[in-house]
Amino acid sequence: MRRGFGCLGAGLLAIGALFVAGRLYDRPPLPPGRWLSAAGLTPRFEAIHGRRLRYVRAGGGPAVVLVHGFGSSIYTWKDVIPGLVSDHDVVALDLPGFGGSDQPADLAFPDLPRAVLGLMDRLGLSRATLVGNSMGGATVALVAAVHPERVAALVLVDSAGFNRTPRERPAMLRFATSSAGSMLEWLPVRRLLVRLALRQVFADGSRVSDERVSEYLAAAQRPGTLASIRSLSESTRSDPGVVVEALRRIRAPTLVLWGRGDRWIPLAHADRFVAAIPNSRKAVIDDCGHVPQEEKPDEVLRRLRDFLATSARE
Repeated sequence: MRRGFGCLGAGLLAIGALFVAGRLYDRPPLPPGRWLSAAGLTPRFEAIHGRRLRYVRAGGGPAVVLVHGFGSSIYTWKDVIPGLVSDHDVVALDLPGFGGSDQPADLAFPDLPRAVLGLMDRLGLSRATLVGNSMGGATVALVAAVHPERVAALVLVDSAGFNRTPRERPAMLRFATSSAGSMLEWLPVRRLLVRLALRQVFADGSRVSDERVSEYLAAAQRPGTLASIRSLSESTRSDPGVVVEALRRIRAPTLVLWGRGDRWIPLAHADRFVAAIPNSRKAVIDDCGHVPQEEKPDEVLRRLRDFLATSARE
């Protein structure tokens, strides 16, 4: 009997040790946030519709607002912001539920365009070019459709919109936002899943550095994040066609920019956006996945600056 209890105790200790080791492994491999000070950016916060939003602002000139995708944050624009601030007033924000912004348990998709407009109002931006990647693309597309007077030009980067039903989403996103994904609250596997997800959205997996993993992981581990994104995902079920139905109302000059190797939202979706949006054009970046602003920032910046110069003359 004593031997049985001893084996049980040893087993429990081993399980406990493995769990502790897993928790230690699951921490960001590098301290997150160091890129902000290196770039000379200071995070700021505003209460918008009762929710605290984090953003950065730099530069001067015509306004450009940068909006990240699902599971991402301001960090995704790290290598684009420096090339825009010389002649543009650049604002990048963390949408509610993501990055350093509040994570409401009742988050719904309409809250995202409201947050963009609310921050523009608070910062005194009557009109701006809106740039959005993935879910951020769907967000700014709605702003442009419903409030055309606020949008000087629009850039959709590997945008969501035609893939809003659950079966059309990438498998990893379906799992993270499902009831089964609730195990992520206590299993020490987020670091592994973040790295796997990043390797899926990059055409070249070697660009998934420890710094990148740390930035995404730190945001994913904030208390309340999973509940917030599950609520957001559930909210899209009620009106999955809201973005597509709004596209024909967009009047701003629009650039649809896509990574040719996007495994999450295929290149064919770019043609669907161009067909739906008047005064739109497509540009494709070779050897690039779902987040061109991270994988090919110089190319994105070149195309973005060319488009901004052209659209300013239209």
